[in-house]
Parts: sequence; structure tokens; C-alpha cells
Amino acid sequence: MLKITKAEFITSAASKEQFVKTDKPIIAVSGKSNVGKSSFINMLANQKKLAKVSKEPGRTRLVNYFDFGSFILADLPGYGFARVSKEEKARWAKLLDAFFAEVKIAHVFALCDIRHDPTADDKQMIEYLYYNIIPFTVIATKSDKLSKAAAARSIQNIAAIYKCGAGNIIATSAETRGGLEKVLDRIESVINN
Repeated sequence: MLKITKAEFITSAASKEQFVKTDKPIIAVSGKSNVGKSSFINMLANQKKLAKVSKEPGRTRLVNYFDFGSFILADLPGYGFARVSKEEKARWAKLLDAFFAEVKIAHVFALCDIRHDPTADDKQMIEYLYYNIIPFTVIATKSDKLSKAAAARSIQNIAAIYKCGAGNIIATSAETRGGLEKVLDRIESVINN
């Protein structure tokens, strides 16, 4: 299994001119505001403060890059946060469009909260990935908040909504580190392809 021995913040990009150029595979992390992207990244890195966790959604406004040794992780701005101006939302959308157009992405971890049905924004993100033929895995966060049976039902529901196999959804918990091994296995298969 893949072992992550070091992970460090590289830089933030506010425009396509600032996107990181690298020969390493780039894995992007996407999801709506407050879905647990920072907690997910910290779980992967086995660090508490690599990615800044905020109680207030909509804090990630740039593409933040992290070097994980054998791959680069790109943390994308959270989408769907209501208390952001239309201009700011438009800027984020433009940044994301440029990111996917300019950067060769090896894989996307599309995060959603296991406790809720995917939002319209979540569905739009998945449709975008399908349309652009970008390989992805759905990460269902906060699985510690549900019983095993409820989590299994939720995964089936998310799979039906996203029109993907339940095997392409990994339930994770940053609290218990549940699902981490499956995520590491998925990363290993991505970087070895």
C-alpha cells in the first residue's frame, strides 16, 4: 500500500498563470464549501494543520497545491456557498474552468457529505467530470456520523444520483481515519497508471 511520508504546502494560485507545472501526477480535490476538503487532505497527510480547516464555509478561494512526494494534490475552491457575491462565484467558476482546461489532471476526488443527498452544485461537478472525461472517485465524507447500515444506504443513493457504481464511492471519516486505506489504494492505482 502507498505510504505518504511527507506532505507540504507548495503555493496558492489565483490565476492560470500561477498554476503549478509538474511532471508528477496531479490529483484534484473538489467539493462544496464545508464538505470537509481540508480535513480530508489533513487525514491523507497524517497532519492536523497542513490544510487550514475553517468553521466558516467558503474559505478556500484559490487553488492550493500540496506536494505529497509521488503526486501533487490540488485543493480547489469550494463551490455552492450562498453568502458569497455573484462576482466572487463567477471568479471561482472562471478559475475552475481554467484549471481543468490548462492542467492535466490524473484524477479528481469529488467530495460530498454522506449524510445528505448531493446538491445541484455537486451534480453539476460530476456531470462536468463525465463530460470532460476526467477520471474521478466520489469521497463520501463524515461517515462516522452515520451507522454502517445508514452509510451503506447513503452510498447506494449517491451512486444512483451520480449514475456511477457504488465501488467508485469511498466513505471516509477524518475523525476515525475510516476509508483512508481505500483512498491510498486508489491513489496508488492512479499514480502507477
